[in-house]
Amino acid sequence: MKWFITAQSFALMASSITFPFYLLFIKNIGSTFSSFGFAYGLFTLSSAIFHRWIGAGADRFGSNVFLVAYAWGMALLFLLIPGITTLPEVYVMQIVLGLLGAVQKTCEKSMVAEISEGQTRGKIIGNYHFWTTLFSAIAVMGTGVLIDFFTIHFIFYIGSVLFAVSGALFILFDSNRIK
Repeated sequence: MKWFITAQSFALMASSITFPFYLLFIKNIGSTFSSFGFAYGLFTLSSAIFHRWIGAGADRFGSNVFLVAYAWGMALLFLLIPGITTLPEVYVMQIVLGLLGAVQKTCEKSMVAEISEGQTRGKIIGNYHFWTTLFSAIAVMGTGVLIDFFTIHFIFYIGSVLFAVSGALFILFDSNRIK
């Protein structure tokens, strides 16, 4: 469970430090609330569309494979975000982020179910959420300080590195050893 918590903590730190600034970033490109709403709606819609396929794929291939793809996919996307300059690029990014968000959301839950069992499942899940949320909180608070010293683009590069570390940890993590 420690590997899983550590890997997910890196991924959640990466998303936590960038999410508030990403919203500002896409708002500045679109400059209207309707374009911002449409972009965020594309994220949610694409996520909804992909959830079922991802769940079936996780059952077939294992959640760990999908979480590696999620982490490295996000690492790559975060390198591309600073270069986005047009609204259509934002829309495409939102669809891809929706896909990857669905991967994370579905496979995180299935992985927790895979590595926890019996009467201690609630305790294990509570422990998992404690640590990942704690690291997210620290990341968000720290980013507020970092953003004063660096550009918003730098935050996405830091997020990319954190996602890459998460992906590497998921490769090292073997859920079958835990049982």
